[in-house]
Parts: sequence; C-alpha cells; structure tokens
Amino acid sequence: MYLSIVVPAYNEELRIKKTIDLILKYLLEKDVDAEIIVVNDGSKDRTVFVVQEINSFKIPIKILNQPKNLGKGAAVRRGVMEAQGELILFTDADWSTPIEELEDFIRFINKGYDIVIGSRALDNSLIMGRQPFYREYSGKIFNLFVRLILSLNIKDTQCGFKLFKKETAKEIFLKQKITGFAFDVEILFLAQRKNKKILEKPVKWSHCEKSKVNMLFDSMKMFLSLIYIRWLYFCE
Repeated sequence: MYLSIVVPAYNEELRIKKTIDLILKYLLEKDVDAEIIVVNDGSKDRTVFVVQEINSFKIPIKILNQPKNLGKGAAVRRGVMEAQGELILFTDADWSTPIEELEDFIRFINKGYDIVIGSRALDNSLIMGRQPFYREYSGKIFNLFVRLILSLNIKDTQCGFKLFKKETAKEIFLKQKITGFAFDVEILFLAQRKNKKILEKPVKWSHCEKSKVNMLFDSMKMFLSLIYIRWLYFCE
C-alpha cells in the first residue's frame, strides 16, 4: 500500500463526513492505493456511526476505537503504528488544511525529505480564515518557547497536516510519550535528534470555530509538556 491517512476524531459527527468524503474524492481522482484510518478517541457522539455510513468501495476505511478520550497524541500514535502505507499522513478532522496540499508534500518526500509538515507561519496569504487574535498570539508565544526550550527550529509545530515516510514515522512514534496536543513538538524534536530531513512548507489553512483546544487549561499543559520533553530527553 502506498499511502495511509490517519484522522484523529473526538466528537466530530458534524464535520467528519465532509472531511472523509473530500479525502476519498481526491484519492479516487488520483487513483492512489491508499487506506483511511479514523481513530475514534472516545467520542460520546455519533462519530463512529457517521464514518461507518460512508460509502467507500475502492478505498478501505478502518475505524480504531480508543477505550476513552486519551488525547490527540495518543490517537495519532495508534493510527500511525497500525498504518500500512509507505507514506503516512495525519490530518485533522475539521479539514482546516485541504487534502490537495498532499500532492506537493509527496513531491518533496520524493526529493529525499523524511518528513514534510504544514505551516501557517510561512505565508500569511494562504490563511483563508484567521484565528481570533488571542489564539494567534498564544501560538506565536508557544512556538517561541519551543525554540528557546528545545532548540527546535520550526516556526509552526502545531499545524495538523504532516506527512512521513513509513520507516521514519514508525521509529519516531514508537518513542512518543506525550498524549496531548504537544505531541507534535515531541515527534519533531525526536526527528531532529535523529537527523531526519524535515521540510516546513506553507499550506492553505482555515480556522475552525469549534476548536477542541481549551485556551487556558490546554495552553498550560502544552507549556509544561515542553519542560517535560526537555527533562526526559536531555537527561538521556
């Protein structure tokens, strides 16, 4: 199998069908040998039933159910570890980055990169729907701390559109410890330590009003996660 697309989902019954339908349409038009893996992270709504009702004859859709809400990092990790494709993409269920961006990502993988990640920080003209100003500034502050604490030279670690070579993904996610929203930082930090070739690429992106990130609680957890990552790996 050439491509696996991992979609973490928590209470996404209103958005998941549109996202999966658009992914299926793209894969069928490009005639890609692929699978879609939806990881249901303990949803309390009809997310699973909505996905089960999607008609897909050529592209298999696999649903993995977490026993409870374990966090986005845990959901993506499970999907990646069960993926069969030679390339593994994870993308958010809200379709904030259109699947058509994948074509350029694959081109750069074929040029020798191990990981290609979407970025909202490199070209503002591609941002089709902006976040509220307080979210934008908190994101910039967070990425400043990422660079200061972990020396990770990435301008936007949190965009939920990332493509990996299979062997790179399996190697990195096997070591992943963070289960929450800061997992992106950990996997990129691990990749940098292992001298993987990472390309940060500007992508089209639209803000979704129904964000799952709690500005106060999750922001504090993400900052503490940076301290934990530094302690965990710099003590090795």
